[in-house]
Parts: sequence; C-alpha cells; structure tokens
Amino acid sequence: MKSLNDIRSAFLDYFGSNGHAVTPSAPLVPQNDPTLLFVNAGMVPFKNVFTGAETPPAPRAASSQKCVRAGGKHNDLDNVGYTARHHTFFEMLGNFSFGDYFKEQAIEHAWTLLTRDFALPKDKLLVTVYHTDEEAAALWKKIAGLGDDRIIRIATNDNFWSMGDTGPCGPCSEIFYDHGPSIAGGPPGSPDEDGDRFIEIWNLVFMQFEQHQDGTRTSLPKPSIDTGMGLERIAAVMQGVHDNYDVDLFRTLIAASEAATGVKAEGDRAPSHRVIADHLRTSSFLIADGVGPSNEGRGYVLRRIMRRAMRHAHLLGAAEPLMHRLVPTLVEEMGGAYPELKRAQPVIVETLRQEEERFRTTLGRGMGLLDEATANLSAGGVLSGDVAFKLYDTYGFPLDLTQDAVRAKGLTVDTDGFDTAMEKQREMARANWTGSGQAASATAWFPVRDRVGATQFIGYDNVDGTGALVALMADGAEAQAAEAGQTVQAVFDVTPFYAESGGQAGDTGVIEWDGGSAKVTDTQKQAGDLHVHTVEILAGSLKVGDRAALHVNPDLRLTTRSNHSAAHLVHAALHHVLGAHVAQKGQMVDGERMRFDFSHGGPLTGAELEAIEAEVNAVIRQNIPAKTELMAPQAAIEAGAVALFGEKYGDEVRVLTLGQSLTEAGKAYSVELCGGTHVGRTGDIALFKIVSEQGIAAGVRRIEALTGEAARRFLLDQAGVAKDLADRFKVPVAEVAARVEALDAQRRTLEKQLAEAKKQLALGGGGGAAAGPEDVNGVAFIGRVMDGVGGKDLRGLIEEFRKQAAVVALVGTNEGKAAVAVAVSPELVGRFSAAELAKAAVIAMGGQGAGGKPDFAQGGAPDDSKAAEGVAAVKAALAG
Repeated sequence: MKSLNDIRSAFLDYFGSNGHAVTPSAPLVPQNDPTLLFVNAGMVPFKNVFTGAETPPAPRAASSQKCVRAGGKHNDLDNVGYTARHHTFFEMLGNFSFGDYFKEQAIEHAWTLLTRDFALPKDKLLVTVYHTDEEAAALWKKIAGLGDDRIIRIATNDNFWSMGDTGPCGPCSEIFYDHGPSIAGGPPGSPDEDGDRFIEIWNLVFMQFEQHQDGTRTSLPKPSIDTGMGLERIAAVMQGVHDNYDVDLFRTLIAASEAATGVKAEGDRAPSHRVIADHLRTSSFLIADGVGPSNEGRGYVLRRIMRRAMRHAHLLGAAEPLMHRLVPTLVEEMGGAYPELKRAQPVIVETLRQEEERFRTTLGRGMGLLDEATANLSAGGVLSGDVAFKLYDTYGFPLDLTQDAVRAKGLTVDTDGFDTAMEKQREMARANWTGSGQAASATAWFPVRDRVGATQFIGYDNVDGTGALVALMADGAEAQAAEAGQTVQAVFDVTPFYAESGGQAGDTGVIEWDGGSAKVTDTQKQAGDLHVHTVEILAGSLKVGDRAALHVNPDLRLTTRSNHSAAHLVHAALHHVLGAHVAQKGQMVDGERMRFDFSHGGPLTGAELEAIEAEVNAVIRQNIPAKTELMAPQAAIEAGAVALFGEKYGDEVRVLTLGQSLTEAGKAYSVELCGGTHVGRTGDIALFKIVSEQGIAAGVRRIEALTGEAARRFLLDQAGVAKDLADRFKVPVAEVAARVEALDAQRRTLEKQLAEAKKQLALGGGGGAAAGPEDVNGVAFIGRVMDGVGGKDLRGLIEEFRKQAAVVALVGTNEGKAAVAVAVSPELVGRFSAAELAKAAVIAMGGQGAGGKPDFAQGGAPDDSKAAEGVAAVKAALAG
C-alpha cells in the first residue's frame, strides 16, 4: 500500500520526469493576491502567470500546494469532523502548462499516471466534460478508450472554470472514481450525484478563452492547463478506503490523539478526534508560515481553528493541554515533505501550548453560560444571537465553536442576531482585515517589469551610482516625463537605492541629471525585482531615457545597516537566552532604531534583557568581518541558516553570517537568509542598547533598540539624569537608587497618614453636616459633602458610616471635581438601589451617570459647585 508521502512523491516524480519544473509549495499567506485570506487552490501562486502579469518560471510546472479553506467564500470549517472528505487544510497536487501543451497531453498525463503508475482499475474511472467541449470528449475516447456511457456531458458552470467576471476561463474535465454499488449515490449529473459512490479525484481545467466585459469570449493566443487533485482523496482511493480520515496519515494522528486522551475514536467520540487531527495540521502549518493567533484577519481564523480543536479535546476529557503534545507526530509524518514544519516545531509547540492554557481558563465559564442559556431549549430550538455574541466577545468563543457546541443538543444559533451584535461593536471600533498588505495597484508594475527587466541593484557595495531612467509612473499611469513640483515613481536600470524589503526601510537620497535634480523620499520593490523610487522633482524635467547620478543618504544607510545587523544578533541572542521556541514575527529597521517582534509567552525579566544586551555587545566587540554567500535556499537551510516562516525565496539567496559563537568553538553566532544591507564587520555596529520591551499581541513581544551614536547619546542622557539626581540629593551616583527608594517609602507613609487624617476629619463631621444619621422616610440616612476628599478615598469612609446608617451618600470634592459614593444596607436593597441613587446624585451635579451594584455604587461630576445638590438628590429619592 502506498503511503500518502509515497503518493505525493510519485506524482511529483512523474511530472518531473516529463519536463515539468517541480516547484515547492508556496506559503499559505498569499504572496500575489491581496483579495485572498489564504492560498485555497493549487493555481493561486501562478495566478499572475495565467493572467499575463508575470512571466512563467518555466513552460510547465508541477507542485503539491498547501491549501487552507477556513474563512470567506471557501470555508469548510463547520463540516470538518462530520463528513468523510472535508478538511480545513489539504494538499493539492497539480500540473500546469503555461502556453505549452494543451488538452491532449493533459489528458494523456492524467490517464497514464492514474492507470499505469497508480494502477487504478480503468473500469472504475469515468469522466465529465463541458457539454460543448467535443474536443475533450473525443480525446478521452482516443487516449483512454472510454465509451459514451463513461463520458458524461455537464451543461452547468460546475464544468466551466473562470478566474472572475472577466479574464482567462475555460471548460473542465473531471475524473471520478466509482466506489461500487455497495455505496449509495449516482454518477455526476444524475439526481443522486450527491451520494458517495462516485468521488471526484482530479479536475483538469482547459484555460482557452478570454472573458470580456461585454459577455463575449475570444480564444487565448496561448491556451494553458491548470489541474488539481486532492492528495487526501486520491490516497483514500489508492489505500482502499472510502473515508479520507482512514488514510495512513490521519490514522497515525488520531492514534496519537487516542493515546494522549485515553479515549478511543469510536461512536460519538470519533468526530472529536477527527477535528483535532485536521485542525492540528492547519494550525501547525499556519504557524510555520508566520501566522499567529489574534483577534483579526488571518490570526482570528487561526484562533478559531485552534479553539475548536481545543474544545473537542475538552470534550474528550483531556485534563492537560493536548494539541502541543501531538506536534512531534505531525512533524514526523509531514516534516520530510515540508521542512518548514521541522524548523518551526518549537514555535508551533509553544504557540499551541500558550493558546490552549489561555483558552482553558475561559472555557469552563463560557460553557457554563452556554448550558444556562440552552437549559430550557428543546431540540430544534434557537440560541439567542446576543448570547452567542457574548460568548464570542467575553469568552473568546468563535461563532462556529458555539454552533458546534449546540449542534449536539439539536439546536441552532440565531446568526442574524449575532451579526447584528457584531456590527454594533464594529461601529464602535472597526478593525477590518485589509488583505495581505500588497496594494492591488502593484499589479500595474508587472507589464513594466516584463518590458524593462529587473533592476540591477549595486547598493550592497555602493551608495552612489549612475542609471538610465527606464519607466515613470505618475498618478497611477505610465508617463514619459515629469516636471518640477511633481511627485512621481521612477525606475532606473541600475540603482544603489535599497528597496524596502524584509523589514528594512527603503533608502532615501537625491538624484541629479543634466539640468535637474530630485529628492528620493522612499524606495519600494514592485513586481518582484523592480526598485521603484518615489521622487519629488526639485528642478528641471526628468524624461524616460535620461541618465542620472543616484546618491543614497550615506548617514541613514550607515545606521540602517547597523540596526539591521543588530536585529540578526538579537534574534540569535533571543534563542540562546529564552529558548528555541522564539521565532521572528516581524521587524523594522531604519536610520533611527531597530524594532524586533518575536514569539514568547511573557514579559522578559531584567536579567534576561541584560543577558541579551551582553551577548550582542560581546559579538560586536569581536569585530569579525561579516560573511555573505549566495546559495540555493534549501542548501542554505540545510547548512543551518535561519529562514523566516512564510517567506517565499527565489532560486538563489544571500546568506549572512555574523560573529562567532560565544560557547562553541568554530561555530558562527548568527546565520540567516537575508537580502538586506549589513555592516562590513560586527564592530561597525559599535554599541547596542535595548530601550524598551513590551507585548504587542498574545504571545508576541517587541524589543526596540538603538545602535552606534544613537545608543551612545541615549546612555549619555540616562547618565545625565542620574547625575542631576545625585546632585539634587547630594549623594554619589551609585547611591541614587537607594535614595529614591527611601523617598518613595516616605511618600507612601505620608499618604497613609494623610488618608487617615482625612478619614478622622470626615468622621468628626467635616463638611458642615450633622454627625449622626437622620430619619428619611423611616430610613437611617447619612449624607455628607467632604471637602478635599477624592473618589478613591470615599469607599473606605463609607464603610465606617455604614455602621451608623442604612443608606449613606458621600460626595467628595477635590481640585474642582466631585465624586459620589452611595451604599445601601442588604435589608433595603429590595426598596432602594445604590446604583439608581448614585445616578440621581451625579445627574443633579451635572454629570452623566453612575455605575455599580444594588448595594454600592460610585460616580463623578466635572464640577464640585453642586455637591450639596447631589446629597439632596439622594435624600429626595429616599423620601419618595
């Protein structure tokens, strides 16, 4: 029996031996389509090739592409665990022809692979064609020998593929496997087609037309092929099972889940194990590609998937976090085909562990609310959308998790009510996902790239150069010239200006040509390898074809290089000090400072920050030359270079080595893939100083630091502060901290004494009110205005007065503002509410309202001139 790994390899080997460039899977985060949340089909990485926006890397290609369908239009999440073939993560095997071969070779390849290499019985296979595609039908007869009874003509759009309302499109031909009459269901196109007997295993798309805005179609000059075969589906067929979750990979993952929980995957427990196995794959691959759990965009989808699996672990009775314990099994099964899993394993484990621990703290409370809300609902009932939203907003339950939880009780959720509540929240704080961050207008640069070629970058060794202007863009359209006063985007054939990439800011500087000059305010990379300069024309006219002298701002380049190299050293130091789970989550280096984001579960201690600083500065002092090599990405990674999760690398990468290990002789300190500019020697960084460390998201921390002269000035300023304090306290600098600590202790003592004095003054009748309670409508009431007493002191005072009266209302006045506190004894809570009484006082004083409970409430007003009216309002409310 061929394993899933064997089948993947056999597919790629077949097409590799037939002239296809076997390309590694692209990251799950789309690199070229800002409209997609995740890569959801095998052709997505080649989308710009099919539209003509990019030149194909080879005439024909093959891949096993990682795909996720768990959000937006393509969302299989709700069905996972309950059907035989739904997954949130799957692998799409595909072969592609970019204007090379067409229908005949595509059909021949598919039939040969399935019946010869995969040894599927020919009589178990049948195909569909679009009802007008007589060419495809004839080819199936010629190549496969299929009769008309096994070539089914489909007249619906199911068998006609299009990229959108306009653009490339064409008929499809789907290949089905017949599981036999023991399984219910009819062939495609029949009334019983939704049954499971006939399963689609491969779809061949014949991209041969261009769809126009007016509805007409014309033939493409170079028709192409795009195919897709789900690896899990074909594995089920080849392993003789009807259910994808019975293939070898899922059997192994489910067995690990059974062993970890002690619960067999049987009966009503089987779906939970399936959900865990599927969602483990999705979560792990998303984390490996750089996605982290958050409350928006891709991070929110990841969190939904993780929490759904974690709830099912809870249902199975897992006493401790489960998901992270299954990662080694997944890596063992899939790490060979996807080495990013191995590289990211510590990060995946730590992220899953932290998220599950975080979720388990709220799961019990959320499930308690859910049980309470559904207690009186019978099968067929509907859970309130408001309750579902509270579970989401307060307890972190995604909607589909709530739907999943009530499904077992035969209930549904009022999704319209949920959406209404969600929209109300968004109106107050809207934070929508904005895609992958690549502006859609960036596609305008692809035709320019095809025409002028890649920019030759000479900035690794130079800050000055000469280049010819090859393209101009003004107001989003190509132009031939730009005049003084205009801001345009310019492309030169050669440039020393670094284009923003990998977290390094783009260079700035000046451009000069015969009769003119311009200021470069930014440099960005477009269409893969075009360096696009944003320029403000200062004088003269700049025309396409002009040659110009290009000068990078040398001071900013120098500090940017130092900050970038320091970021590499920080990354290595974080691994040494905190552990292998640390992964880079983002960075920004420019001419001012270094900002480095990384995965870690909590704040760094002072000792940890000191250790990181010490390591980085120790490597700086080595003053060893930086070493840069050009290597193939996989060779570099195998040699130990650190690659960024989710980054797509070209055929050749720059590998930067900095420093020597502080603990292992002969080993480098930092080795990373990086296309940025860096120092010539570690000593060029001169000095490194961390200025802040903070959390920016769940499990993500940020370090900001300075290097060189900026670090020296920062330390000088800090020393100046210490010297000023020493002079003021008349003590040596070394004793400043002890002196400050003594003063702080003295301050706390004085604050306590002052609070006690205010309390005694108030209890003695301060504010001019009577010392004892008065009778108001049969209620013992004390109401006082307390001058010089702030809101934080009222609660302690009110506790003293509660010993004397059933209702107490205190208004404190301090620095022009008023604060009110109201207490009601337990036996009167049924008659009077402290919250309502406090609200009456606040409104009487010109405020908006108060908050609290029936027995105690507080509020405030912006003006203390009506403090007496506040007390009177409470008294009036009691009098009725």
